[in-house]
Amino acid sequence: MSRWTEGAVPSQVGRTVLITGGNTGLGFETARMLAQAGATVVLACRNPARAAAAAARIQAATPATPATSGTPATSGTSGTAGSRGRVDVVRLDLASLASVHEAADQVRDSYPAIDLLVNNAGGVNPRYQLTEDGFERTLATNHLGHFALTGLVLDRLLPVPGSRVVTVASIGHRRGVIDFDDLQASRGYRFQQAYFQSKLANLLFTYELQRRLAAAGAGTIAVAAHPGNARTEFGRDMSGVVRVAMSPRLRALTWWLMQSPQVGALATVRAATDPAARGADYFGPPGRSQFTGYPVRVESSARSHDPEVARRLWAESQRLTGVSYPVAAVRPGRR
Repeated sequence: MSRWTEGAVPSQVGRTVLITGGNTGLGFETARMLAQAGATVVLACRNPARAAAAAARIQAATPATPATSGTPATSGTSGTAGSRGRVDVVRLDLASLASVHEAADQVRDSYPAIDLLVNNAGGVNPRYQLTEDGFERTLATNHLGHFALTGLVLDRLLPVPGSRVVTVASIGHRRGVIDFDDLQASRGYRFQQAYFQSKLANLLFTYELQRRLAAAGAGTIAVAAHPGNARTEFGRDMSGVVRVAMSPRLRALTWWLMQSPQVGALATVRAATDPAARGADYFGPPGRSQFTGYPVRVESSARSHDPEVARRLWAESQRLTGVSYPVAAVRPGRR
């Protein structure tokens, strides 16, 4: 296949997808494509009203047929090739462990099986903020909240053939360093470094999760993706220069630097649905810069593949969140 487009997405009829931050931008486009392919999509979002509006927009564009209407679909539900999935909403604030637990409980009660977990939500805070749990907010939203959520619902994925955990990273991870001496940035906050650290954490988490899944003989795989540079609401709290660069009105000048959220989301969708994807695959735009383009397999930084750092981050994330996983740790030296 020369390039992965929306038309390449295989049927997702009968599959259940849980996606964080699916009400806007890349998450919305990911949810839309999966719903149009037939999946039952659960939008886990901080703002229920915005999530409900997004769900209505997706549902209006992909009206349910009798094959998918009614009770929520679960893995193995049959449908026709023309079926379109339903869209549900769960309230989730990744910056609050209490909210993560409440959302996970609701998901577990409503969906006995999950085929895809898409850890999509992300953000960056220009000013230093601590969450109610005492975590730096960017790290909490981008990494710790997803670490907790994944651990709390993983047993809903493990029995499902072909299930996946997809985590959305960033090309910014290349500039990231995990500062174990000051993980919460209490000794001087620089929002760029906080963001880069959290995005590196996303990849370290993905690769360590894949090692643990493989060691346990699980069929579930962990994969990652990044959208390149996409024009979304992500930059609304950033500097004026960044907001101008992301403006759709300048696409004729910034086409080489920025792409639409529809194309940016294709990396996540490919990671979630490509039948040829393997555990620890990483998808993003092609080329040296990986700014724009249709997704291919790409390489992440050497830091992201350091197993010692990954194990240490895993242990610290487990300590901070209090969430353990139903898969065993990998012994040092085992790959």
